[in-house]
Amino acid sequence: MALGKGTKVSWSTPQGGTEGTVVEERTEDFELDGRTYRASPEEPRYVVESAQTGARAAHRAVALTER
Repeated sequence: MALGKGTKVSWSTPQGGTEGTVVEERTEDFELDGRTYRASPEEPRYVVESAQTGARAAHRAVALTER
């Protein structure tokens, strides 16, 4: 799945499903909100922003569904 900046996606959270937008694709290890995420060109992470709360999170492509 090829996701780019601005792509509308949905994903699961402990509180239920949510929707938002891909903000960026990361292909190197990084920190977000005090957590370290592992990423590579072969297995990127996507930083997404919730449409409901504006909170950001990082997910692998398999956790995201394009809307």
